[in-house]
Amino acid sequence: MKTLYFDCFAGASGNMILGALVALGIDKNELIEKINLLNVSRFEIVFREVDRSGIKAFHVEVKVADENTHRHLHTIEKIINNSRLSDLVKKRAVAIFTKLAEAEAKVHGIETEKVHFHEVGAMDAIVDVVGACIGFEMLGIEKFACSKIHVGSGFVNMAHGKFPVPPPAVSELLQNVPIYSTEIEGELITPTGAAIISTVCESFGIISNFKIEKTAYGAGTREYESFPNVLRLFLGETENASDKKSKSLDEVVAKENKTSNKYEYETGNLILLETNLDDNSPQTLGFVMERAFESGALDCWFTSIQMKKNRPATLVSILCEREKREVLSELLFTETTTLGIRVLEIERNSLPREIVKVQTEFGEVDVKIARFGGKFVNAKPEYEQIRKIALKSNKTIKEIETEILEKFNEQKEK
Repeated sequence: MKTLYFDCFAGASGNMILGALVALGIDKNELIEKINLLNVSRFEIVFREVDRSGIKAFHVEVKVADENTHRHLHTIEKIINNSRLSDLVKKRAVAIFTKLAEAEAKVHGIETEKVHFHEVGAMDAIVDVVGACIGFEMLGIEKFACSKIHVGSGFVNMAHGKFPVPPPAVSELLQNVPIYSTEIEGELITPTGAAIISTVCESFGIISNFKIEKTAYGAGTREYESFPNVLRLFLGETENASDKKSKSLDEVVAKENKTSNKYEYETGNLILLETNLDDNSPQTLGFVMERAFESGALDCWFTSIQMKKNRPATLVSILCEREKREVLSELLFTETTTLGIRVLEIERNSLPREIVKVQTEFGEVDVKIARFGGKFVNAKPEYEQIRKIALKSNKTIKEIETEILEKFNEQKEK
């Protein structure tokens, strides 16, 4: 799966993201042509190769005429949706500005529709966001992940006054995102950068099963002494659980012996969709679960509940990654009788997993293992394989699983 990993050791901004995407190899002329599909007033994009503490990086500056306009969300949505951009670019760009508006609305205690953007509503910010979304599409990115984010320290002057770093709206955008601060002063993560990353990224922190194909740097405008003010992007491939290749047990044990005892796990944000149903048939619910998994749900389960008027009912829960939210919501709205869906953003900590091959009397069997602190904490034979073995033998699945795990432990100890 084509994956883009944001390494935010110096934070991120809209132009840093755009610069790093150019450094990854997207064609600058094609990028400008596609941005021009916005049909907005004239602007100029200046690309420069710069040095930031010894690192070669691309700096991008969007030049537009001076503006005194403070745009509302609906105005920005209209600009984007009335353009000739692709549907995917429109969808991502609108989602980014919507998330930004929701953060601003929460900070100011007003409705989202009444939020008027200051700096991030300016045309250069719109070009940064849309340009980034175009870059993601040009690279064919399927999955996004991000490191812990360095937010900077000190204070920043904004339209409403002087605020601590990170300022209020950025703090809202980075809910459930791991951040840290050092002695480096300044606003390292800007509202535009925070909005883009928090909207598209599915996980934050350590990324596993990632093969780096290319690394690039986008430069920030400020220069620090002995500190590279750059955003690093890693472009590469991650494996789906179904795509993971089996390894020999010897390889995995050798890796375990070299691993430190540091507790490491992946932290990511997922979406939980829930709805209560008291008038759907069991056949329909069974079909919904099948379709949910076919549509990319990570998990789906039913819980018996009691609703008003003492009606027995079913709570339908679907766990998914952020980009699957809309298709799975559509499934619930069209295939059930629900009139509303609760949407919760939750954090998940997951252990690194691998599949190893174990030699048994039944032949070679795949066993999925998990680690914590570099040590094995769980092992489970692949169900479909032991099911086939059970159908061909006179043994139960439980007996076969026990024998395979015994072989696993024997070979592991050798």
